[in-house]
Amino acid sequence: MKNTELFSYTSEYLTRNGRPWFPVMGEFHYSRYPDSYWEESLYKMKACGVDVVSAYIIWIHHEEEEGEYLFSGCRDLHKFLVTAKKCGLLVFLRIGPWCHGEVRNGGFPDWLLEKDFVPRTNDESYLSCVKRYYERIFMEVKGLLHKDGGPVIGVQIENEYGHCGGLTGEEGEDHMRRLKRLAVGAGFDVPYYTATGWGGAVTGGMLPVLGGYCDAPWDPRITELEPSVNYVFTQERNDRNIGSDLGMGEGLTWPWDKFPYLTAELGGGIQVTRHRRPVAAAADIGAMTLTKLGCGANLLGYYMYHGGTNPHGKRNTLQESRESGYPNDLPEYSYDFNAPIREYGQISDTGLELKLYAMFLHDFGEAFCEMKTFIPEDSPQDPNDTVRLRSAVRRKGNSGYLFVNNYQRRKQMADHQGVILNVRLPDGDISYEAQDIRNGDYFFYPFHLPVGEHAVLISASASPLCILHRTDGERYIFYGDREPHFRIEGDPGKKELIHISREDALHAWKMEFGTEEYLAVCNYPIVEEGGSCKVLFRAGEAEELEIRVYPELPTVPRGFVKTGNEGIFTRYSQRISRNTPSCNLQKEEKQSSDEECRYRIELDYAEETEAEDVFLKLDYVGESLELFIDGKKEGDHFYTGQIWEIGLKRFGFPENVDITVHRLKRDMPVYLEQWPDLPEEGTCRIHRLTAEAEYKLLF
Repeated sequence: MKNTELFSYTSEYLTRNGRPWFPVMGEFHYSRYPDSYWEESLYKMKACGVDVVSAYIIWIHHEEEEGEYLFSGCRDLHKFLVTAKKCGLLVFLRIGPWCHGEVRNGGFPDWLLEKDFVPRTNDESYLSCVKRYYERIFMEVKGLLHKDGGPVIGVQIENEYGHCGGLTGEEGEDHMRRLKRLAVGAGFDVPYYTATGWGGAVTGGMLPVLGGYCDAPWDPRITELEPSVNYVFTQERNDRNIGSDLGMGEGLTWPWDKFPYLTAELGGGIQVTRHRRPVAAAADIGAMTLTKLGCGANLLGYYMYHGGTNPHGKRNTLQESRESGYPNDLPEYSYDFNAPIREYGQISDTGLELKLYAMFLHDFGEAFCEMKTFIPEDSPQDPNDTVRLRSAVRRKGNSGYLFVNNYQRRKQMADHQGVILNVRLPDGDISYEAQDIRNGDYFFYPFHLPVGEHAVLISASASPLCILHRTDGERYIFYGDREPHFRIEGDPGKKELIHISREDALHAWKMEFGTEEYLAVCNYPIVEEGGSCKVLFRAGEAEELEIRVYPELPTVPRGFVKTGNEGIFTRYSQRISRNTPSCNLQKEEKQSSDEECRYRIELDYAEETEAEDVFLKLDYVGESLELFIDGKKEGDHFYTGQIWEIGLKRFGFPENVDITVHRLKRDMPVYLEQWPDLPEEGTCRIHRLTAEAEYKLLF
């Protein structure tokens, strides 16, 4: 079936059927995740607010041996696209040929590098290999492009070209144009063609996409880095730190005022390397997201949104490593990335944090796209300035939003007492009630926000979350931990302004029953799968599941009882009786080396368990850890101080798991944000082990 929906762009924003469109895009590498669980993971991404899934097609994953293509199992690209369509998601394919992605050779197969040509140049023999590759992957994509009724709306050509390798200047531009022609010739006829635009990369005239990360684990230093510029409001779109280990250029090679400000690589987390192991907290990513919105971004594209695990290779392991000629050593398997959805499918605190902005953009994004950025002269541009308050305004005419960021990763910001925030507008200033702004605060407030056709919210000391679209009148949901001070002019009619706490907003999920929308607040994720809402409940964490819903549901969900009211919410509860697996940790009596400790974990699953998954949680200290199932290495983890969580369903719920912990010593050349107390000889041990079962409960 042909698709008549139109996607395009202006110099300021993307459009959908001629209207401004602000999507949220999240990277998920299908070949780094078991295909059996793609569907549930894509539904999780959608529940967290993702509209478009971006994915590298990693050449070495599909053609490790020349001419021997793999498109089955976790490499089944066609199945992935069909599944994304089923889940109601659009797709952006990043087809390379080079991708980086912390993959061996940046995604190039070894055999390609053994050829008698220089890759990533205009050598005709190289381009012939790319042409054949593009044509082969299009065989998996055929019929699933947007024009054919499929989910694929865009293609990214190459990655960091002219910045991390490749040609520069006009030669580089010509190369990018030639690659695009090869892609189109293979059949990739899509609304959007993009190229990464940071650090001197060349784009061949395609839509440039940008990025920003909270740290740089590719940096060779093992000390604290300079404060990141991604937490200050600026008109500068370029993050010079991305790919600085391989980078050649710095500035932008394209006219930034001719294209919308689109991001494809906002760090949804950060991947650790052996020498540098930053931990991306939810606030690190949330504050950076808010800052980018204030700076004028009109696409939030996260890399990564869903973590994964490198597949097994035929000839070699498939991670980036110094052995393969790259500057960094990565885990052999783990590509967790501290992402919003983690390596084993767990929705993290970062996922909840980013959901705040996605919910806002789904209901307010169309008008937001047209708002230009204004940065006050007294807003500091230097991330080392931890004293002055950082702010920006996005507005169209007199309507818009004030952004405030008093957060700088790994730095203490000054507290500000009794601040009266002021916005200068063409028709008169807006002032907010005096408030204290503490270290770590970041938020945005509306001004002159239309509430229906006959009322305007002049100001509010609260952030908009979403609109509940209902036949009995829309509900505008705001959140924050201060008095909201709603100032409204005109007659809102049946439309209501509702205020909830930020904590409740983090755990809020928009649900639809019949034709009505509701807001459900639950300590566990609520995911819609195929028309039904399911709660991802962890046994052992609570004996009673409580969900608060606004407005009250017309009927009590099956298995739940109505237990009263709490403010605007109606409480629904279900008594939970679920079995929790037991686990026994045994240290091997005979150790093969003083540099490691080996453990066996014995698991006893409850008989006839209905658990969706079982997670092992290991609190350990060591340089790194390896996971073995039936003697085969299946996972690993570089120590960061975090608890390592392993999902066991992908391994068939094994009865025994073997763990090797490698010794961490004080003198190791490793950057850790928080070093543990170590004896002189170092340590390698598991402090604590627990197991938790996760269930899907219908709501």
